[in-house]
Amino acid sequence: MARDHIVLNINVLDLGISPVAWQLSGLPRDATTTGDYFARIGRLAERGTLDALFLADNPALREDPLRKPGDRALEPTTILATVAAATRHLGLIGTLSTTFNDPVELAERILTLDHLSGGRAAWNAVTTYNPAAGGNFGLTANPDRATRYRRAGEFVDAVLALWRGAATGHEITHRGEFFDLAGRLPLGASPQGHPLLVQAGGSPQGRDLAGRTANAVFTAEMTLAAGLEHYEQVKQGATRHGRPRRDIAILPGLITIIGSTHAEARRRYETARELQDPAAEFTRLGAPLGHDLTDLPLDDPFPRHLLADLDDPNAFEGSLGFRESLVRGIRDRIAARGRAYTLREALFEFGAGGHRRIIGTPEDVADTIEEWFRAGAADGFNLMPDAFPQGLEIFVDEVVPILRRRKLFRYEYTETTLRERFGISPVTAHAAA
Repeated sequence: MARDHIVLNINVLDLGISPVAWQLSGLPRDATTTGDYFARIGRLAERGTLDALFLADNPALREDPLRKPGDRALEPTTILATVAAATRHLGLIGTLSTTFNDPVELAERILTLDHLSGGRAAWNAVTTYNPAAGGNFGLTANPDRATRYRRAGEFVDAVLALWRGAATGHEITHRGEFFDLAGRLPLGASPQGHPLLVQAGGSPQGRDLAGRTANAVFTAEMTLAAGLEHYEQVKQGATRHGRPRRDIAILPGLITIIGSTHAEARRRYETARELQDPAAEFTRLGAPLGHDLTDLPLDDPFPRHLLADLDDPNAFEGSLGFRESLVRGIRDRIAARGRAYTLREALFEFGAGGHRRIIGTPEDVADTIEEWFRAGAADGFNLMPDAFPQGLEIFVDEVVPILRRRKLFRYEYTETTLRERFGISPVTAHAAA
C-alpha cells in the first residue's frame, strides 16, 4: 500500500454516465447549462471531503443540450472557476486536449485557475482521436497516433517549462518539432508552486508519458489483475525517469450504481436499461472494439475475431487503452465461464461505460475500493455515478462513512493545496529550474 488514505475524485460527466442520466436525475433539461448545477455538485463533493472534481472534454461541435439534455454545453475551465468560487477545499481537474490547444494559452489559463483557487488546480492532458474534433479545427483527418503523442509530449514539456518559469521568475526557451517559445507567463508561483499534471490514456505512448510527467493517471481497468499490471507499469515508468513512485497516483475509473440492497441497486440498473435506446449499449461496446455490433446475433457466442490482437496498433483509430481493457475483460469472462459467452451477456456487463462497474450496496462499493487499494492496484478512484445528484449523494452519505470507519479516508480536510493532499513532492527552486 503506497499511501495512508485513498484519493477519491468525482468525475462529473454532466448528469451522469448513464445514457438516461437526465431521466434518472429528475433535473430540468437545461441543468448543465447553468453554473449553479456544477457549484451544487462541487459543494456536495466537498461535504464528503472528496479530493477533486474532474471534468472531461471533447473539443467537437456537439448536439444542442436542450434537445439532448445532459450533454456538455459549458467550457471546462470556466466551469471549474465557478466551482472554485463555490468551494474552499475541493481540487479542480480539467481535461484539455494537447491535439487542439496552444501550450502558452493553456498554461496561462490553468495557472490562472490555480492562483484564483488557492492552489487547487490540475490539468488532465489528453490527445484527441475523435474525427469530429479535427473538422472543427480545419483538418480533413486527425493526426495519427504517433504524431499525436509526439505533439503531446512536447506540449506537456512546454507547459511544464512555462509553469516552472513562472515559479522561478525565469524566462524559458523551447525549440521543438511543433512549438517555438521564448519568454515567460505574466504570473508568479501559485500557492502550490504550479498546477498538478494528470494524464488519461492507456496506450503504450500514454503510459510512458504518464510515467515521465504526470502526478496522477486516470486509468480504465476492469479487473484487479489488469489494475495491478497497469499500476506497476506506470510506477516503474516513473522510476525509470528518476521520479519517486509516490509522485504519481493511479486512479482507475469506477462506475457506481448504488442501492440500499442488492435488489434495489439491480432494479435501478434495469430501469435505466429499459429507458435507454437499445442502440446505446451496442455503440458503447462496439466503439472501443472498432466494430459495428448491431447486426450480430445476441445469443450466439461472442465473435472471437473481435478480440484478436491488432496487426498494427498504431493504425487503430480509437482508444487503445479502452480496447485493451475491454478485450481483456471479455476474454476473462469467456475463460471463466467455460461455456459460450454471448453478445447479450457482454452488452449487459460491458456496454455501459468502459470502466469497472459496481451494482450493489454501499458496502459493496467500499469493499471494491478497499480491495484495489490494499492490493496495490489503485491509489484511489475517479468515481462515475450513474446519475447526479443522487449517485453522489448516496456515495457521500453512505460509502464515505464506511471508508472512514475502515481508516481509509479523511474526516476533514487538513491540507491547503491539491499537491499536499495528493502527497506530491513540493515545487522547489531546484526542481523548477
